[in-house]
Amino acid sequence: MPRLHAQFVLFDGFDPLDVIAPFEVLTAGSQLLGGTLAVELVCASGPRVVRSGNPQIALTATGTLDPDAPGYVVVPGAVGPVDGDPDAGDDTIPVLLGRFASSDAMPLIRRALDNPDITVAAFCGGSLALAMAGLLEGRTATTHGLGIDLLRATGVNAVRARVVDDGDLISGGGVTSGLDVALYLLERDFDSQTAHAVEELFEYERRGTTWRPARTRVTGERTSA
Repeated sequence: MPRLHAQFVLFDGFDPLDVIAPFEVLTAGSQLLGGTLAVELVCASGPRVVRSGNPQIALTATGTLDPDAPGYVVVPGAVGPVDGDPDAGDDTIPVLLGRFASSDAMPLIRRALDNPDITVAAFCGGSLALAMAGLLEGRTATTHGLGIDLLRATGVNAVRARVVDDGDLISGGGVTSGLDVALYLLERDFDSQTAHAVEELFEYERRGTTWRPARTRVTGERTSA
């Protein structure tokens, strides 16, 4: 199998938990699969130190987001105060997501969504940022419970579920849902044995029922002699 990429998109104000937890899940899965996945931290502006929404934590993007690299583009949410006065310079979560939604990352993520060889995975506020950028209109997705109404207002079919599978768009609701999405990707795109082995390694069981589009059922009439 050709090597795939799992690109975690960093932006100023990102939530470290949305990055580190699924990063470790996919890294462990890749090791079990013989190095199938190249898991990396990227940024739209290229390699640099990217500060998170927690002032004590920053991560280093080692590459530039590549919308042509097959695999996954992973979009985290933001962390910061929920309430505050943006006019006073408060970097609230809505402010951070709004900046990300209007950043240079969004045209690249749009190209990734148009690429049949890429699945975009977004957790918590990450899917809301994509929706604010106009990338998810008409799609089905989830986000943190506090953002569901706003997600719906952008034209998204918003579902309150832990994980939502809309084909080449997988979204997770809640801060720790990155664990569940990453494990689901291992099971869906590789095998359940690998996903289970990572669950055993981390002593974590995937939460919730994954929402998927309804499948058309074909039924036939039974006849008797």
